[in-house]
Amino acid sequence: MKTISCKLLVLGAGPGGYIAAIRAGQLGLDTVVVEGNAPGGTCLNVGCIPSKALIHAADEFEKVSHFTGDNVLGISVQKPTIDFGKTVEWKDGIVKRLTGGIAGLFKKNKVQHITGWGTMIDGKTCEVETADGKVTVKAENVILATGSVPIEIPSLPFGGNVISSTEALSLDAVPGKLVVIGGGYIGLELGIAYAKLGADVTVVEALDRVLAQYDKELTKPVVASLKKHGITVMASTKAKTLAKDGKGLVVETADGKEETLKADNILVTVGRRAKTEGWGLEGLDLTMNGRVVAIDDQCRTSMTGVYAIGDLTGEPMLAHRAMAQGEMVAEIVAGEHRRFDKVAIPAVCFTDPEIVTCGLSPDEAKAAGHDTVIGLFPFLANGRAMTMESDEGFVRVVARKDNHLVLGIQAVGKGVSELSAAFSLALEMGARLEDIAGTIHAHPTQSEGFQEAALKALGHALHI
Repeated sequence: MKTISCKLLVLGAGPGGYIAAIRAGQLGLDTVVVEGNAPGGTCLNVGCIPSKALIHAADEFEKVSHFTGDNVLGISVQKPTIDFGKTVEWKDGIVKRLTGGIAGLFKKNKVQHITGWGTMIDGKTCEVETADGKVTVKAENVILATGSVPIEIPSLPFGGNVISSTEALSLDAVPGKLVVIGGGYIGLELGIAYAKLGADVTVVEALDRVLAQYDKELTKPVVASLKKHGITVMASTKAKTLAKDGKGLVVETADGKEETLKADNILVTVGRRAKTEGWGLEGLDLTMNGRVVAIDDQCRTSMTGVYAIGDLTGEPMLAHRAMAQGEMVAEIVAGEHRRFDKVAIPAVCFTDPEIVTCGLSPDEAKAAGHDTVIGLFPFLANGRAMTMESDEGFVRVVARKDNHLVLGIQAVGKGVSELSAAFSLALEMGARLEDIAGTIHAHPTQSEGFQEAALKALGHALHI
């Protein structure tokens, strides 16, 4: 058995883990990263990146299809077809390039990458099963970055035509009928994409509306888009089990009746949970916060020299949160003084249209005891949005009434994901409404909606 000693062991090479390892290497720390799959984790291999590739392909296909009929731009094309196998091959190529890039960065920064499944024996020791045999890694410090896995419905175990988002990103063909269980962001992102590609999509949601984590004002344009794309939404409906022939889903509707929905594939997207099994958690003396590992503002666990980051530590389960934590912990291990003290972490829902949230919503601000002023600017009054045929949605700013400190920013509309950096920067820098309103925004851009929303909250929007 081969034994390796190092300053820092990173268990898991997802967004948080690989960033931690790269930053540690940059700082001169003797670092080992252990990962059983390709580097990049769920986000890069079977999540954020491939799903956005599929969404882009679906958008382009819908765009071309739009021009087969009468349209305001006067463009006319023949009815398009799609070679879905080629689409998936293109998507896989992007993933391969990016995973290869991470491997290259490991090498560049002298990070030792061990490919294999690691099991923690204690807080300083990890045994890794590799293709060449077992390797033992002894480390002064450990970062646990094991990520998360899709939640499985007991009566609908994954397998066959019951799939998770992982399998949904690598189907052989566009399904004729797709039933999506769960009306959260993952289910709707993929459901809308497949509807654009020609699938007959039905969304089954146990709650009384989809995207329940957002307020109704934000989700209204998305709900309208679902109807536009022919997606059936069955709210207040429970998924029960597979139909007897295995080619459908039995559901219980709001009125208590059972109904069978025909389906070529049943996509289960009812959330994700921290991956707490398969890597030796039971052998560690870690304080848990429910089903996730408890950490402090330096990502320290209850064991000395053991840190935890990313989805393993709970919500928000976002790649960029894990990345920020990973970078911070690497610097802490290197002797720097850092704490995780973020004012806000932006979140994006890549539906059609997109949703961005950062900081407090109007309801959250009220619940926190703030007396607020709110400014909302619709893209109906934004020239750039009009010229892109995407004038649905708005930008909304929530600020304290007394001193105009911005507490939260939200937007819904085509391409608003690219505004997320401006939103989070404003909050992180402690911007007030006057700061945003007084910043010159380029014309014509959708970003002007941000400035106009601040002006609206101040009582003098210029374009509405």
